[in-house]
Amino acid sequence: MVNSKMFILGIASAAFLTSCNPKEKTPETVDTTTDSATVQTPSSDSIAKVTPSAPGDTSENALDWPGTYEAVVPCADCPGIKTSLTINNDKTFSITEEYIERNSKNQDKGTFEWDATGSAITLKGKSAGYKYKVGENVLIQLDMDGKEITGPNKDLYVFKKK
Repeated sequence: MVNSKMFILGIASAAFLTSCNPKEKTPETVDTTTDSATVQTPSSDSIAKVTPSAPGDTSENALDWPGTYEAVVPCADCPGIKTSLTINNDKTFSITEEYIERNSKNQDKGTFEWDATGSAITLKGKSAGYKYKVGENVLIQLDMDGKEITGPNKDLYVFKKK
């Protein structure tokens, strides 16, 4: 009788010890873990909505560009056009152009788009379709082809942030 109790106790101990040993992961368990990690990463669509249009450090993602910029740009038949342009984080803008020594003022608002390099914007308003290179606390007005304006008056196309 003592032998049978010892035998039963030995089997119970062996069963207990065996249940405490960690089991090896099967290939299915490893694959399931990998799949769940993949499922939890955002899809490429959601990444595209929160990331800038160009990878790396660009004017769009590395500079504090929202704000109001001002300049007096050249005018063909007046002393200049006092211009104030506000660009916002939500990719909207408002612009006011006041012709000096004239009783003429234009205002527009709309949206803007970043170029593929993330360094320039194009206004999309009712009348305003200007392009600007975005720099540190400056906007540089570009020509219609998206190139910097050259010549003796080029500095007049640099808008400074207020």
